[in-house]
Amino acid sequence: MKARTRTLIAAALVLGIASGPVVAHAAPAPAPAGAAAPLVSTPPNAAALERAIAGLGAQNKDATAALVRVGGTSGGWRGSSGVADIVTGRAAVEQGRFRAGSVTKTFTSAVVLQLAAEGRVDLDRPVRWYLPGTVPDAYGTVTVRHLLDYTSGIPAADGPGDSFEAQWEHRFDVTDPHDQLANAFAKKPEFAPGTAQHYLNIGYTVLGVLIETVTGSSYEDAVARRILKPLGLHQTSFPARTQTKIHGPHNRGYQAMARADGSGELRDVTEWNSSDRWAAGDIISTTADLERFTVALFSGRVVPKDRLEEMFTVPAVKDFVSGKDAVLSAGLSRIVLPDGTVAWGKSGGRHGYNTAIGATRDLSRTLVYSVNSTNAKGEDTNPVALGIVMAAFAR
Repeated sequence: MKARTRTLIAAALVLGIASGPVVAHAAPAPAPAGAAAPLVSTPPNAAALERAIAGLGAQNKDATAALVRVGGTSGGWRGSSGVADIVTGRAAVEQGRFRAGSVTKTFTSAVVLQLAAEGRVDLDRPVRWYLPGTVPDAYGTVTVRHLLDYTSGIPAADGPGDSFEAQWEHRFDVTDPHDQLANAFAKKPEFAPGTAQHYLNIGYTVLGVLIETVTGSSYEDAVARRILKPLGLHQTSFPARTQTKIHGPHNRGYQAMARADGSGELRDVTEWNSSDRWAAGDIISTTADLERFTVALFSGRVVPKDRLEEMFTVPAVKDFVSGKDAVLSAGLSRIVLPDGTVAWGKSGGRHGYNTAIGATRDLSRTLVYSVNSTNAKGEDTNPVALGIVMAAFAR
């Protein structure tokens, strides 16, 4: 397959050295009750998956570690590679926790859709009906559905800047979501609601505030009560507003940096305050928990099946930046692979960590990975992550 085709697949799926040992083994995977004939009927390609994560560590230019779980009705595979930290060189922690970034949006979307199923939120009602003192007249026609599928036209809130160094200087800043909304709403809309799609965090920050208003509890408590506890996701949590560490076993994250003399270094970026992402991207989890969540979500055990269709419905608009057909739904993204296989997934990127969940809708193949990318917020897809995606969905 051509390199450009591989890149397009990974991008559309939106999944974003002394090498440590590769640890891999077959894993049983639950089949959903009443599942139709699987779209992916062959077992995972273990050899290809092992190659995809081989040789990771301090001397690998792309990633220091990777954790992977492939499952589904056609079989499962689990593997880990690389190092937990570049100082000791100890093997990567296979059950380690990590920052899952924008995979948080899938959880946020699921809670909103639960509230819609309960009749507490109307997806077609203007958001200002729920947040009258927050949403100004200029955004009066923005609905809850517009927030879910990124078609609201609300611009991003200002931040410290796009460069790594600018963000590094502000890595311990504590951000209030209400301040972000005030900043964003003070600007002009990018486009009329429902006429284009622009992937930004701001819509999900609004949804986090909406969840708090409707439920009368914190966003974090609402997600825990409605998803984390019922599914037994005991290793998944949200950091406290001022928290900068990942509690529990984890692999450290690094950013590749160039020194003034032309040499390179890996800067430890594990400790970071992620309150600026909040309901759009600050969840901490494990591959096992995210696999369980993915299977439960696609099976209709998180969001009632009639409302679950929102997650598999892409609006018929163009992407605001590229001008191409939209691919994002309410918390997920759709991709048609070259062989016709349709997959849905969500990626997340925080400095030091690239994460993704993905699956065919019939759960014949599922994928969860965490890659300790050395340029996790870069524009190009991480080569290790790309290799994992291609190996996981290969027939």
